[in-house]
Amino acid sequence: MSDSKSIFIKESTLTTADGEQRQFIRTALGGYYKNRDLYKARYRDWELARDAASLAKWSAVNNLAEVLEKFVAKFESNGGKVHWARDAAEAREIILDLVAKANAKAVIKSKCMTTEEIHLNDALEKAGYGVVESDLGEFIQQLRGEAPYHFVFPCMHLKREAISELFTKHLGTAPTDSPEELTMIARRHLRKLYITADVGITGANFLVADTGQISITENEGNARLTAAMPRVHIALSGIEKVINSIDDLSVLLPMLATAGAGQPMTCYNTLYAGPKKPGELDGPEEFHLVLLDNARTQLLADPEQRDALHCIRCGACLNVCPIFKNIGGHAYGTTYQGPIGSVITPHLRGLKDWNHLSGASSLCGACTDACPVRIDLHHHLLQNRRNAAKVVPNLFDRVFHGTFNFVIQRPALFSLGGKLFRKTFGLLKHLPVPYLGTWLKSRDLPAIPQKSFREVWKDSKNV
Repeated sequence: MSDSKSIFIKESTLTTADGEQRQFIRTALGGYYKNRDLYKARYRDWELARDAASLAKWSAVNNLAEVLEKFVAKFESNGGKVHWARDAAEAREIILDLVAKANAKAVIKSKCMTTEEIHLNDALEKAGYGVVESDLGEFIQQLRGEAPYHFVFPCMHLKREAISELFTKHLGTAPTDSPEELTMIARRHLRKLYITADVGITGANFLVADTGQISITENEGNARLTAAMPRVHIALSGIEKVINSIDDLSVLLPMLATAGAGQPMTCYNTLYAGPKKPGELDGPEEFHLVLLDNARTQLLADPEQRDALHCIRCGACLNVCPIFKNIGGHAYGTTYQGPIGSVITPHLRGLKDWNHLSGASSLCGACTDACPVRIDLHHHLLQNRRNAAKVVPNLFDRVFHGTFNFVIQRPALFSLGGKLFRKTFGLLKHLPVPYLGTWLKSRDLPAIPQKSFREVWKDSKNV
């Protein structure tokens, strides 16, 4: 068993046993459902809007090389500098080099899941640079030494009392249960860091090809300060974030807000075109963009699951997923949780070690129904399971399914097997039969019938 699977089983077992925590998450998401449905209802045609958003991403992803070239040319004509990274190690190396050239002593960072994907904070800290997350949720998780619980709501699993205790311990503030005061504590601490930081690091929600701008959407305004105040701005983005036109934002930005956070629009939506020009007072002196592949082109080469690259990281699929609500975000052990994470992580990090995530699904289809860009998520989970069965060796599975395939095609053997199963089931469930004992720990089966359906049917015909 892989380490990632062992962690998954351990963490999910602990979380599902914590009924209070599970109820807290469900209550928190209850408010999201109410607001999401309220603002979805204000669309003239929500399903048509989904079609438009899906088409915007489809047209860019299916012409990725061409659209990326157009974006890069425009971005560099605006004064920015593009760096290409094939994998996480190369991206870290590029960013560390840029930070070193800036003679940076402090780094401020806004919310960016792609930096979590490449483990950038650890690399910066090991190199001796102080780095602080400026997003409130990410800042809280950084103080706790934890990864984000949810890639949109990083600390949604925490109650205000726990956050107050955290701030008292690390920032020396008085205990409080007021959300407003907790927010102001973080704000007072972070404000001075924007001024002293030499480098600001952000992500990018979208890369706009026809204008050469990056689009960042946020609710706190911290990304604006992170991009504008330090001398050097470094943005990190996956190559799939590119879109054709600024007009596409007219559907993608409100869809992102409504599906992801239950808002009509996110509070701050900003387009960054390059470093400040001569005579301008605001903005960085240097603007660098690191474009990351990290197995995205391998996913692009798969026509069956290519639409997973359409993801706009709204988190809607996590919010409706019954598995996520029960096992929590940390159980996944990877950057992207929930259904979309279970689809793309085997591609990004290896099918052999991460195929178990695709089994963490009820296949109810709620994720596909919620996705604003119509990614076929629950079918992709099935496709990952199929692919894993082909390439990941499992002797028991191969023998069991091979035997079952042989028996089910032979009615006499199938009938005999049913009789043996009914006679021996009481013994089997107490033996260390692979999967069966674990499966029955959380399930109560009905009484095993004395006769098969075939026998009951035969008897009814004789009456």
